[in-house]
Amino acid sequence: MSPSTRFALGTFAASDGRSFAGLVLGDRVVDLGPHLGAVTVRSLLDDWDRSVMRLQALADRIAPEETDHALDSLRPLPPLDRWGQVFCAGANFRQHVLDLLAGAERRGDSTDGLTAADRDRARAELDERARSGRPFVFMESANAIVGAHDDVVLPHDSEQHDWELELAAVIGRPARRVAREDALGVIAGYTICNDVTTRDALIRTDARGLGLDWLAGKCAPTFLPTGPILLPAAHAGDPMALRITLKVNGRTMQDESTADMLFDVAALIAHISEVAELRAGDLVLTGSPAGNGAHHGVFLKPGDVMDGTITGLGAQRNRCVAEPAPSDGGGPTPGRATGVPA
Repeated sequence: MSPSTRFALGTFAASDGRSFAGLVLGDRVVDLGPHLGAVTVRSLLDDWDRSVMRLQALADRIAPEETDHALDSLRPLPPLDRWGQVFCAGANFRQHVLDLLAGAERRGDSTDGLTAADRDRARAELDERARSGRPFVFMESANAIVGAHDDVVLPHDSEQHDWELELAAVIGRPARRVAREDALGVIAGYTICNDVTTRDALIRTDARGLGLDWLAGKCAPTFLPTGPILLPAAHAGDPMALRITLKVNGRTMQDESTADMLFDVAALIAHISEVAELRAGDLVLTGSPAGNGAHHGVFLKPGDVMDGTITGLGAQRNRCVAEPAPSDGGGPTPGRATGVPA
């Protein structure tokens, strides 16, 4: 398929609360229901090869006056209403790894899971790992996914809550043992994920020999803001030439190119499919660039606002709110926006 009119997909809530699958054309959104019937972005993804041709044809013929909504008038929900598995590349940006080592060293803690000797060895081995090693990939809970403008609820029993804005690939075709040169072909499109992490929950003092506790550190409800859109791969350009930028309260914290990845997107897909089976609707997070709170020595607190962008993929804005302590009773509903401007 030769791309012509650039389009993206999303799932949106209108002012009346109704949710719908939308075709995003610039700053306008077309409700897909009148054109394609009762579809969801997930149902389109499950038949992606056919769907992408139908969507492109619709984007090419739709007239400006036929668009239904201004994009900024809608609340973006997670692009898919039902996700598959969530695969996450760890320590996949060179400068990010160096920053984490330096940050833990400076604070005198072990949030990177390493001793001083381990850190020296890790620095020496970093380039060799990129040349001859394999990606490190772990899994997270899809239940942590919320929308691009929803609140992030900070657990009350930890303190070092950190941001990690990442490029995420959305799988559109089954893949098992796919070759690296064919790997990009199984990707339907790309979206933004902020893989929020509680760093002081990663280390288990009662189980140090078992590695980092990814469940405790990354799977809290609302810890994976995703979206606002799914941009088809045909319109995304080179995934290794995108800019990832995240601000906290207006201060730029992350500002890095995807070119700093140790293992590129194709290598990640090939590696994951060598070990597991990828299916439509799976999400592959490609790693966090440099500039996390662990590096800056600043962690998220209630009231903070995170603004994240990746080239061509729209923008996220998520406010941090406190999880009520058990004695506090009620509080904000996890995953619902509570007044952060779009």
